[in-house]
Amino acid sequence: MSGGLDALSLKEEDVTKLLAAGTHLGSTNVDFQMEQYVYKRKNDGVFIINLRKTYEKLLLAARVIVSIENPSDVCVISARPYGQRAVLKFASHTGASAVAGRFTPGTFTNQIQAAFREPRLLVVTDPRTDHQPITEASYVNIPVIAFCNTDSPLRYVDIAIPCNNKGAHSIGLMWWFLSREVLRIRGTISREVPWEIMPDLYFYRDPEEVEKEEQAALAEKATKEDVAAVPYADQWGGQPVESAPAAPAPTPAGTDVTDWAAASEVTVPSVPIQPAFPAPATTTEEWTGTGGDANDWSASPAPGPTPTAGDWGGGSDAQNWS
Repeated sequence: MSGGLDALSLKEEDVTKLLAAGTHLGSTNVDFQMEQYVYKRKNDGVFIINLRKTYEKLLLAARVIVSIENPSDVCVISARPYGQRAVLKFASHTGASAVAGRFTPGTFTNQIQAAFREPRLLVVTDPRTDHQPITEASYVNIPVIAFCNTDSPLRYVDIAIPCNNKGAHSIGLMWWFLSREVLRIRGTISREVPWEIMPDLYFYRDPEEVEKEEQAALAEKATKEDVAAVPYADQWGGQPVESAPAAPAPTPAGTDVTDWAAASEVTVPSVPIQPAFPAPATTTEEWTGTGGDANDWSASPAPGPTPTAGDWGGGSDAQNWS
């Protein structure tokens, strides 16, 4: 497939990545159409995939993807959680349209629904899990590229890329290789310079682990802020913070006084203190009002005014109601 070109040949660092991710490890079963990609079988019954053929089919799939004029006409699908993040990253880097998660039946055949689309090429992670889009693609004549394990069915699959599609690292690495090769053939990146995107970006991450890492990062950030807020004098062994001496008051112009204690005292004229309220005037008015001995409580009171006929007390002309 490489045609003897050194640029398309399998590099040693690429083989190291494939072996580290376990891409060469198949399953204990083998499909009759996948026997051509099997190198040998281990003692425990696991089949080993030929990585040279894996890389050749990867180059073929990349050439087919590049042949599509509009990158959004390439639909990449992964119903398995291990491949959803890789599918989204592949779509963001190459411009393809991604379907991560459950595939809605009728997306390729039912024109009424809002999610209807007509892609020109379909790339799936697992032919067994993604059987629904593969079946619908066969109805509307859409070519299919699939990452296949040794026991994967190849019905309606046009290009099968043999690899381990059950491991989280293996799936992410294969999508990373496919994305890198597509960008290299398009001329977006150079083959002489390593791609700055790491394969770890395509790997599956557990949501619980991600949440724990975010909480740990927030706690560490809060701890650093608290430590930075504490002054140096409050730490053990810290030197006390000395306050800067206050600046002397400015001396008014034309004054020769340099020592305030030696200056002459300023004489202040004395002012008589005025009372706030005047003293009450003394009176000689007697409380009895009629004269006599004020201490004699038995004195008869002064006679009051004589009642008139209009009073209720009655007078000489008042009627006798009795």
